Amino acid sequence: MDMMKTSFGEPCCLPPVFQEDLCAGGPGLAECKGPTISSPPILACPQLRSVTPMSRESSRIQVSVILPIYNAECWLDECLKSVLEQDFEGSIELSVFNDASADNSISIIEKWKILLEKVGIRVHIGGHHSSQPRGVGFAKNCAVDQSSGTYLCFLDSDDVMMPQRIRLQWEAAVQHPKSIIGCQVRREPAEATERYTRWINNLTNEQLVTQVFTSHGPTVIMPTWFCSREWFCHVGRFDEGGKGTPEDLMFFYEHIRKGGGVFRVDECLLLYRYHPQAATHSVLEGTIWTHRVLFLEERVLSRWTTFTIWNAGKQGRRLFRSLSPTNQKKVAAFCDVDQKKITKGFYTYEDSKDLTGGQFEENLNLLNLKEGVDYHHFN
Repeated sequence: MDMMKTSFGEPCCLPPVFQEDLCAGGPGLAECKGPTISSPPILACPQLRSVTPMSRESSRIQVSVILPIYNAECWLDECLKSVLEQDFEGSIELSVFNDASADNSISIIEKWKILLEKVGIRVHIGGHHSSQPRGVGFAKNCAVDQSSGTYLCFLDSDDVMMPQRIRLQWEAAVQHPKSIIGCQVRREPAEATERYTRWINNLTNEQLVTQVFTSHGPTVIMPTWFCSREWFCHVGRFDEGGKGTPEDLMFFYEHIRKGGGVFRVDECLLLYRYHPQAATHSVLEGTIWTHRVLFLEERVLSRWTTFTIWNAGKQGRRLFRSLSPTNQKKVAAFCDVDQKKITKGFYTYEDSKDLTGGQFEENLNLLNLKEGVDYHHFN
């Protein structure tokens, strides 16, 4: 669903256009079937960073890898091995915050700490042992607080970085100091969330900014974020509301409010896992919907005097009901290609055989309508 402000004073709804997945393919990694007891990692020595170990008193770290963990023993060996294998020639530290894990996560971290520090990657380990976790936002904030790097590279404990990730994102961050830097990803398993993965990898530079209202969330996904510490502090901390809080979406919106940019390195730099234990599943769709509607009203609808909702079905009616009374009064019409949905005089019918495959967007372009100015995607 989308909002479109046409030359007639109206906005609309279209499905996003997807290209072929540029990040598909490649060997997958083993699926974690359940808790395991980790053995000491076995590494191929030629892939280790040839860096002189640094003392605690040496100059400021360039990049801090921010790693919150909660019951992550299934994934940690592969995750931490990917930190070790980064080809960035600058200084790196790893800041781990354990959010009350009840499994073997800390033992695994301690084993890797020895190996990482041997090659010059400092490791800071914090955490708490309360009966319940405090949430992803709290753990990320604590990991940032105990780190010292000029730049922050966010990493989820169930994901795996490609060796060039830090190097390429650092180069981009230097060029875009007020931006969140993302990257393309490879989903694991490959068939999970195929449409979402295509969206992540194929948005244009302009769409990274214009499609911030969609149901997919931030246009560069949180596990790929890389930014300067200075800019992170300017935006503010993650919300610490705990389980069910979309802290990444809330931070992303605040980043946009403060004039931040969005940039994506167009290479696959992260293996992005999908599994039932992922924290994202704890956030209710209704919660995200509410934040999206409020942000749409704040950033777009407050500037429009009238608009059209392109979707006369359930989602269009839901959006209408979610709007403030002031913005409900601005709705000029509902449009849809399904004439069966146009049952009231308030609706209009747009005759078109097919609005998929980019045809609708092409029609809008022929009318000289610009995404992000005259219309916005919402679903």
